[in-house]
Amino acid sequence: MKYYIIAGEASGDLHGSNLIKALKKVDTSAEIRCWGGDLMQQAGGELAKHYKDMAFMGFLEVLMNIPTIFKNISYCKEDIQKFNPDQIIFIDFSGFNLRIAKWAKENGFKTNYYISPQIWASREGRIKKIKRDIDNMYVILPFEKDFYEKKHGFPVQFVGHPLIDAIENTPLQDNETFRKENNLDPKKPIIALLPGSRKQEVQKMLDVMLSVKKDFPDYQFVIAGAPSLPNAFYAPFLKGDKVEFVSNKTYTLLKHSHAAMVTSGTATLETALFGIPQVVCYKGNWISYQIAKRIITLDYISLVNLIMKREVVKELIQNDLTPKNLKAELSKVVEGTERERMLSDYKSLKEKLGGKGASQMTAQLIVKNA
Repeated sequence: MKYYIIAGEASGDLHGSNLIKALKKVDTSAEIRCWGGDLMQQAGGELAKHYKDMAFMGFLEVLMNIPTIFKNISYCKEDIQKFNPDQIIFIDFSGFNLRIAKWAKENGFKTNYYISPQIWASREGRIKKIKRDIDNMYVILPFEKDFYEKKHGFPVQFVGHPLIDAIENTPLQDNETFRKENNLDPKKPIIALLPGSRKQEVQKMLDVMLSVKKDFPDYQFVIAGAPSLPNAFYAPFLKGDKVEFVSNKTYTLLKHSHAAMVTSGTATLETALFGIPQVVCYKGNWISYQIAKRIITLDYISLVNLIMKREVVKELIQNDLTPKNLKAELSKVVEGTERERMLSDYKSLKEKLGGKGASQMTAQLIVKNA
């Protein structure tokens, strides 16, 4: 069959690439065209648009880029019609994908959603659009199945979390080689800095993350560069105090880290799955944050806490994200009972997520439900 896959962010590119590999195993003659990134292209997808041209952070940034967004929507519809797929697969990226799904359903295309829009966090009313426009939904968080089926009467398939596969399938350098190739101190333990993947958030997060470096002289701070940003973008943050930088090697960095400071998002779960104690950080545009605070109904912002339904990792959000608070919370996870407690909770988290095989199961279901 012919498959058209739409992902709009770095995490979607990762999960989309593993889904493409799985689809090609289940359907050996699969033709795949996609919106995504380098990973999806390397996995065998024909790239229609790169996510770097589409990722806008926050309500204000979206408003400022509305002409570009609508231009992308028009191009996407034209491209789908031209390719004429048997199956359309949406991966997260709900603002864009739900618009395309409405049009696709009206035009007789089969619609699949892999990695649900987070309507359990905000704008729950979107369930009406999902029921109307999505033929099959594949969810990756254990609480989502009850949310959709028991609360809203919409059948979904829980396939497990694709990060488990992604981590297992990613080749990682050994500690000695990694440190040597990236000019890292061979003995100093690493504190990883994961400031996000978009320019706006990285700029906000790195200033405060680096503000506590002087308080941890026995550790080396290493910034994880996002594949969506050029290395030159990070140059201003590497001046002055000795701070290290690795590009597009986040998983290897996490594997060999002692602790981490992580911008809220998928990275919080990745860090937990590697067993690295962390402090979750978030500071957004003031206007965007004020709007989000009024429409998001969750008690937590990190996936770790949401899945566990309690505070496993400390979240420092907006005004609480200060150098003083960050120093205090990072000290707790660098050593001591808080660190040990967090590591124990991570084991329970893995059990809740289920086993490996999310990509393969999703691919099999998409082909079966064709």
